[in-house]
Amino acid sequence: MTASPDQTSSTRLVISVSLDGQREEADHLVVEAPLEIRMGGVPLAVLMRTPGSDIELCRGFVLSESIVLGPHEIADIRLAEEDPERNRWEIVLSEGVEIDATRFQRNVYTSSSCGVCGKASIDAVRLTAAPAQRGPIVTAQQVSSLSDKLRNGQATFEMTGGLHGVALFDAECQLLALAEDIGRHNALDKVIGGLSRQMWPLSNTILMVSGRVSFEIVQKAAVAGIPMVCGVSAASSLAVELAEELGMTVIGFLRGSDFNIYTGAERVQG
Repeated sequence: MTASPDQTSSTRLVISVSLDGQREEADHLVVEAPLEIRMGGVPLAVLMRTPGSDIELCRGFVLSESIVLGPHEIADIRLAEEDPERNRWEIVLSEGVEIDATRFQRNVYTSSSCGVCGKASIDAVRLTAAPAQRGPIVTAQQVSSLSDKLRNGQATFEMTGGLHGVALFDAECQLLALAEDIGRHNALDKVIGGLSRQMWPLSNTILMVSGRVSFEIVQKAAVAGIPMVCGVSAASSLAVELAEELGMTVIGFLRGSDFNIYTGAERVQG
């Protein structure tokens, strides 16, 4: 197996079977590898992620999980000294900031398919978030453009077919940030972590995800202040309930010009 230079994909010989018979050919696989996030030497979580934008992922994770209250509490994110494989990262807090990291340790590692599974209960995931600000008011035509803009930026998905994509747009639906990862919650943390260096909270942005709108996607968006969440697939009942509680807009089945508005329709004009 051969890895790509950016370590996001690898190449493996497979047997391709069709009506025309069998043949050996090269296939591109998404790389999945563990990343450990530490704070004060205490392991917070092990994420199964696609390598790349690891600092942004760590930054977004501690922000979206409300481990830190804002970007100002993060002084640095650096590799653990004993880790030549670059899979262990240490969150360095700003001077005067004290956090009991043991309170936030996940019970098990977080798989690439489900970020919620590593928590003891749904109550532990339902983090306190402020009600959403008014945020962008957009047209249905602008909303319809988001899925294509996300898909056009998914270079590794185009090669492998195995990555989730997440994008953040401004109030005019212009792309601000895009990330890919084998876990959609990881991809979201990557864009949150990257943009948090420029703005916080992200209250004038729109989120677009390549799959379903799950509870954790809405929860992370809420903590970051993102008022509008769109997805290519369906929204879950708990995601919609949380969004309604916080005054957020949730849009699902966004494919071309068609979509469903589950909550917060006041942000979408005809």
